[in-house]
Amino acid sequence: MNFLRKRRGDYNSDSDNDDINANKSKIHKSRKPPNTAFRQQRLKAWQPIMTPKSVIPFLFVLACIFGPLGIGIIYTVANIEYLSIDYTHCASKASSSFKAVPSSYVGHHFRSKNTSPEFKWRTDSAKDSFGDEISTCYIQFNLPKDLKPPIYAYYHLTNFHQNHRKYVESYDLEQLKGIAVSAHDVDDNCSPLDFEGSGDDKKIIYPCGLIPNSYFNDSISNLTLLNTKSTQDNETYVLSQTGISWSSDVKHKYKKTKYDPSDIVPPPNWYKMYPKGYTKSNIPDLQSWELLQNWMRTAGLSSFYKLYGVNKTETLSSGTYETQIVLNYPVSIFHGTKSLVITTNSIFGGRNYALGVVYLVVAVLSLALAIAFLIQTIIKPRKVGEHDFLQGSTREPTNFREQL
Repeated sequence: MNFLRKRRGDYNSDSDNDDINANKSKIHKSRKPPNTAFRQQRLKAWQPIMTPKSVIPFLFVLACIFGPLGIGIIYTVANIEYLSIDYTHCASKASSSFKAVPSSYVGHHFRSKNTSPEFKWRTDSAKDSFGDEISTCYIQFNLPKDLKPPIYAYYHLTNFHQNHRKYVESYDLEQLKGIAVSAHDVDDNCSPLDFEGSGDDKKIIYPCGLIPNSYFNDSISNLTLLNTKSTQDNETYVLSQTGISWSSDVKHKYKKTKYDPSDIVPPPNWYKMYPKGYTKSNIPDLQSWELLQNWMRTAGLSSFYKLYGVNKTETLSSGTYETQIVLNYPVSIFHGTKSLVITTNSIFGGRNYALGVVYLVVAVLSLALAIAFLIQTIIKPRKVGEHDFLQGSTREPTNFREQL
């Protein structure tokens, strides 16, 4: 019996140990949040009671805030001065001598009334080293007043869908960062512009993808002031291409490549820029190529502006200016247009009324609702101390106002 009693005791002891271990394991595996006010959602909170005395003044205050802000934004944006010219058809509609540009192709806005610049253009054609005919568009415009710096030059494209799903993803980020990505690791989104050739002649396209390949390559010259006031010589108004892209892109996103020039080839549409391929002396430094950086930052809409140059120090004096644009970029294939825009700026950016209009819409809606609620409260106010609308009441609302 002692033997049996001992065995039974041993058995009970083992069973107790198993239960304790099981409980410990359950406690250890528990995902119960700690018992704190934040994790258990016991923080102090304030639930405002929406009454006419609180809602109506709030809506009036909202209208008083957003209304002046919207008017101020629209007024500031309206004071931006600019001039633009659509040069899409310069090669076909301009002649070899300067003639007036059709009014449908130009636009402008100046603070002074009755201020209208005159636009003229002419075209010239020549054969390049590849035997292709290249047209150059010469544009002259008369600036009627001085424009204070900073002065920005943009190119404007229409009907170009940079926001297409396949287009947006068609690049290799590691390549842009300067990493010599192997053929096996090139991003699949670059296909079909990831490699050129086959077999032993197969080389990586750098930079790969649709976005670099479709880079805007019209060449826009600096502005030349003809016959200045002080001298008879022309003066050049420089549009710098430094400092036109995002500083984060220059510092972090783009680096000089570590590829050996013999391992890579330019994108197909860059063959005229690099007719003999890449060499150690001509391989592009993407970190300093800010025009490409701006192009790589894809636009959300099919009509967009890209910054081409800026002058932050010199006044754009009144007078007659001339610029030359080498027409390399085809837009007829996607039924689009291309324009040159020279403009000032504001603290809210370019000439875009969208933000100001949104603020005004919010102000008008707030004011309309405030007046409607005020009239409703005056005509048919809610009785003080009425218990019919308390939680648990069996009374059904009879109209829309009671439902609110």
